[in-house]
This record gives sequence, structure tokens and C-alpha cells, in this order.
Amino acid sequence: MPNIKFSYLYRDGANYKNYNSIIFDNPDNIVLSELENLIRSKLIDGTWFYVNEWKLPDLHFKAWDDGIDHAWHEFESVEYTDEQINIPCKLDEFIAIIEKTDWYIKFYKSKYEKRHNK
Repeated sequence: MPNIKFSYLYRDGANYKNYNSIIFDNPDNIVLSELENLIRSKLIDGTWFYVNEWKLPDLHFKAWDDGIDHAWHEFESVEYTDEQINIPCKLDEFIAIIEKTDWYIKFYKSKYEKRHNK
């Protein structure tokens, strides 16, 4: 099977963008639709994620602007590719990292606790 390309971007509040793609080796022949389903199940509102949680390069611009910058990055796509691998992380390691994503548990637990004064 070909390698897998994970594409994402950082889009600030003024709509300026930085793009990146990570190419993973696919020795276990991971099915693309299964990987995409996993990724989408862990995204914030079906679109965003924190690069520090997923151990991906940060695409923020050099100068932080409190008026337009935020912490999350935007998932763009996954696809098969013949491009060369460009990251030392193995695909199965990346999948394990994504599977551990729990921002939504922390978020909803916090909201629940605030509502119920816990």
C-alpha cells in the first residue's frame, strides 16, 4: 500500500493560513477510511485539534496576536500518496496518540461540574 498523507493547517482569526502535510509509512496497510473515521471522531466540532496533543509541528505564525490567534489547528484531509516519508513518528504511534485524545471529556466534565457545583 502507498504511504499516508495527513494534511492540516493553522488559520488565524484574520483567515491567514499556514499549511503542512505529514507523510507516514503505511507498512500495516491501514485502510484510509478507518483512519479518517478515527481522526474525525477526535476533532473539536469535527474540524479542530491541538497539535501539542497529537505531537505534530505547530503552524502558528511567529508573532502571537491575542486579537486573532487561538490554540487549535484545522484538519484538512488524509489520503494515499507515493510521496516520501517526512516524519520519524510511525503511523501506528500516531494512531495511538490520536486514540488518547480526550479534550472533549475534560471539556464536558468541566461544564457538568460547573452546572452541578461540583
